[in-house]
Amino acid sequence: MVRGNQAAIARALLALAILGALAACGGGAFAQRGLADVELFALPDTTAAPPSICGVTVSDVPDDAGDALVVEWDVTLGQDEILLFEILRYTAGEEAATIGTALAGDREYVDGDVEAGVPYQYVVRAVTAAGPVDSPESSACAPVAQWFASGRLPTLVVALLFSVAVMWFLQMARRGSELYIRKIPGLDAVDDAVGRATEMGRPVLYVPGIETVSEVGTLAALTILGHVAKRVAEHGTPLDVPCADPIVMTTAQEIVRQSYTEVGRLDSYDASRVKYLTYDQFGYTAGVDGMMVRDKPTAVFLLGTFYAESLIMAETGHSIGAIQIAGTKETSQLPFFVAACDYTLIGEEIFAASSYLSREPIMLGSLKGQDLAKLVLVVIILLAFAAGTIGLAVDPSGGSPFTAVYETLRSWFS
Repeated sequence: MVRGNQAAIARALLALAILGALAACGGGAFAQRGLADVELFALPDTTAAPPSICGVTVSDVPDDAGDALVVEWDVTLGQDEILLFEILRYTAGEEAATIGTALAGDREYVDGDVEAGVPYQYVVRAVTAAGPVDSPESSACAPVAQWFASGRLPTLVVALLFSVAVMWFLQMARRGSELYIRKIPGLDAVDDAVGRATEMGRPVLYVPGIETVSEVGTLAALTILGHVAKRVAEHGTPLDVPCADPIVMTTAQEIVRQSYTEVGRLDSYDASRVKYLTYDQFGYTAGVDGMMVRDKPTAVFLLGTFYAESLIMAETGHSIGAIQIAGTKETSQLPFFVAACDYTLIGEEIFAASSYLSREPIMLGSLKGQDLAKLVLVVIILLAFAAGTIGLAVDPSGGSPFTAVYETLRSWFS
């Protein structure tokens, strides 16, 4: 035990000697430098600057009924510290109240709960982990109701253009002027198809599509059905109209009955031939194809709204050797009708069919007026395209007057 104590005392003395030597060597240097000058032990400053919100502005929303204001602000410091923004609003004589919140990255808020003519002021409060930071008060702003929405000026111009064109041709039609409409082979072939069915003693099959009566394509098909039913009634040929919707069936029955009445053949009208099959798409297709194969109609009309069943029906009609006149507003189905049918109404021809077949002056005037307005719109689009192309060729930076014309026209129709 004595030898152990002596060893410990020896180690302690050796350590004191080493510390004394170090103090003797470096003591002068530490004495010359103060603790403030020793940067080796200084800790970095981790205190973040608090958020600074400035530039809070309030403006009225243009082209509205005076029920909205836009609050905008900017953040100059401490953006990373912000969790969210609270929007406070107050009016004269009232205390500020929170009306909504905005995300930390937002710099705009639309207040849609204001009254026209009442001045409002706003404060934007940044919510941080250290506490809220308020912006200076904004200036007062009162929403104003506009009588005219300037952003809808192009819509007004186009509406006036259509109205003027239609009214002009209506007046011409009422005065008895001859209004030219180009020939539509598919509609001109209606009488030939019905006549051939009469000669061969076979029925005429009219398919008005698979959609409901609310579809514009179905309405166009029912309008053409009235003309076809008149020709069928005059020739005494049976007419079958399979329907995929009960309301379409009821409407078709009334149209066919009215057509038979107008030509004085109401006794030949058979309501059972205008029938409801099923609303199922391919169940209806199978039913129509079965009627084609069993009855072998000489004339088949496929007019209305069709989808994947278009080619199935058209191929079945082609296989029995029927004259087929087809038309639909679904452009994706037109190639199948063109390939398998004798005549196809392309594009808007199915909607112009009622005017074309009836030759009613009022309807013809409306059709001609719409065509003229569309022609003017096409010319304007071509002028905008040409102006943009010339402007880029003359001045690629976009400073030419042609580019300015192009941008103006594009903004009108965007």
